[in-house]
Amino acid sequence: MRRLLLALALCLAPIAPAFAVQPDEVLADPALETRARSISRNLRCPVCQGESIDDSNAAISRDLRLVVRERIMAGDDDAQVIDFVVTRYGEFVLFNPQATGVNLILWLAGPGLLLIGAVVAVAYVRRRGHGPAVEAGLSSDEEARLHDLMQK
Repeated sequence: MRRLLLALALCLAPIAPAFAVQPDEVLADPALETRARSISRNLRCPVCQGESIDDSNAAISRDLRLVVRERIMAGDDDAQVIDFVVTRYGEFVLFNPQATGVNLILWLAGPGLLLIGAVVAVAYVRRRGHGPAVEAGLSSDEEARLHDLMQK
């Protein structure tokens, strides 16, 4: 029975949520901890790049979680905390970068290319539709040649 439970636990371990937040990082006030978690989920780990600092076990993520909690305890609101982290590490740490400045090009490039592709596709289909008409049947010379080929 013990082995069965161990095997079940090992099978279910990969799908269980993995929280990297250590017990010594958790704030005593549940409301402030909820704010810290909310901010941490929107900040990317500079090392892992695909994980939020809330999910990452990297040392820099731990440092960033502590910075977020320190700023919250200092009385900063969510925007001020995020601005503080962005000032130190750049906009790369944001999972959803702001649509201003150079980032505006990135935000508009996808829809712009989709629009250009749609215009090219419509133009191609229209031009193709105005091409020469295809005859339905064979000419008399082609029918005679086909008849000769079928006889051989």
